[in-house]
Amino acid sequence: MSMKLQKRLAADVKKCGIGRIWLDPNEANEISMANSRFNVRKLIKNGLIIRKPVKIHSRARVRKNLDAKRKGRHTGIGKRRGSAEARMPTKVLWMRRQRVLRRLLKKYREAKKIDKHQYHKFYLRAKGNIYKNKRVLIEFIHKDKAEYTKTKALQEQQEARKNKARATRERKAANKEAAELAKKEAAAAPVVEEKAEKKAKKAKK
Repeated sequence: MSMKLQKRLAADVKKCGIGRIWLDPNEANEISMANSRFNVRKLIKNGLIIRKPVKIHSRARVRKNLDAKRKGRHTGIGKRRGSAEARMPTKVLWMRRQRVLRRLLKKYREAKKIDKHQYHKFYLRAKGNIYKNKRVLIEFIHKDKAEYTKTKALQEQQEARKNKARATRERKAANKEAAELAKKEAAAAPVVEEKAEKKAKKAKK
């Protein structure tokens, strides 16, 4: 007894493929009598026709295998297809490294850890393949900052020394001028007295 029609109608009603429709073999006669969608819906309601669940396509084994591969298993010579360059191009590695280093420099510049001149210097050096990873770049930045701070401190000390020497020089010059002025005044005092005496004598006469 062919139940092609009932299967097709049931698939249409349940919105699935014919392969997912299950017809109760014990109720074949009753099912074969259903020749319309209305009757098929009744049978579905009664449980004589069922839409089977989707078959499970498990990825458990795939996940397990990928976990093992991340640990380095199943990646020996016999498992490799393609040259080392084809499997992981050096250009991709270079791009990744450059992006990591440039991202770090940008972050440091925005955080005011380095100024724009230092940023430019380290950017060009990174492009020149001087830093093989982020750790090395950070070490260089710390070293450069220490040198920069040291130089700045020395310059400030030198400037302070110069200012102090200038102040001392000015003070000495001012003292010298004051001393000379006092000397001149002291020399001029007797002459003034003499003139005053002469004037007094003349007045008496």
